[in-house]
Amino acid sequence: MEAMEKPKIILLKASGSEEFPKDFQKKYHTHIFCQRGSTRFIFNNRTFDCKQGEFIFWLADNAISELNFSKNFKATILFVDKQLLSDNYPNLNTATDAILHHRVNPILHPDKINKERILKNFQSLYSKSLETNNRFYNEILKLQMQLFILEMWDIFMDQLERRNRTLQSGTLYERFVHLLDLHCMKNREVQFYSDQLHITAKYLNQICKANTGITASQWIQRYTKDRIVLLLENKKLNISEISDEMGFSSHSFFTRYVKKVLGVSPSEYRNLVK
Repeated sequence: MEAMEKPKIILLKASGSEEFPKDFQKKYHTHIFCQRGSTRFIFNNRTFDCKQGEFIFWLADNAISELNFSKNFKATILFVDKQLLSDNYPNLNTATDAILHHRVNPILHPDKINKERILKNFQSLYSKSLETNNRFYNEILKLQMQLFILEMWDIFMDQLERRNRTLQSGTLYERFVHLLDLHCMKNREVQFYSDQLHITAKYLNQICKANTGITASQWIQRYTKDRIVLLLENKKLNISEISDEMGFSSHSFFTRYVKKVLGVSPSEYRNLVK
């Protein structure tokens, strides 16, 4: 008997991970809107707590571990097929900083209006995914996917702008992360960030190690890796454009850097995610 095709969009009310699709971390991007109780998880070697009224976004293949829920946990959860989302990224460079910020900081703190927008976006995408009898089903679902992405990016950008306004007087570590958000596209040296903070590169590495267990140079590489992955998944950009956009001195140097952080060349990575 032929195996049933996995649904591209899943929307459910859940009280724990036993209701999640079995392979959700590999196949789906996960969107969780917590409506009661709380959940705790480890992501990028950091522990996060999400409580009522907050939103979580995990990309497929993110390393999520030690996922726990309170007894009264209740959430609306949307699972989006990995390929469906990556194939329909709008070409919008202005949203890149917000997307990457949310990849590193997976919990969103939406206001009342954005909470309503999130749930409306969930329902709109799910409803379109059910209209399989429509002659133009694939085209309609792709367009709805793009609308969903743009709506969510706008919400992410709202949070990033609020965060940027409050971090100007934050701790040195918080200010370093803020600078990474702004400059990791073209600046990959610890010295650049330590100069901005008026401290030594050695001291900045010590601060990051004390706060997170990894050094500033490792954080820079993580941010840069996330940006490279995001840009490579945007099939509207060719590899030379990405290299130029990220300020690499040559195409060959960009290729060597990508091999270092991803283990494969840019073109090989694109073939893997087809």
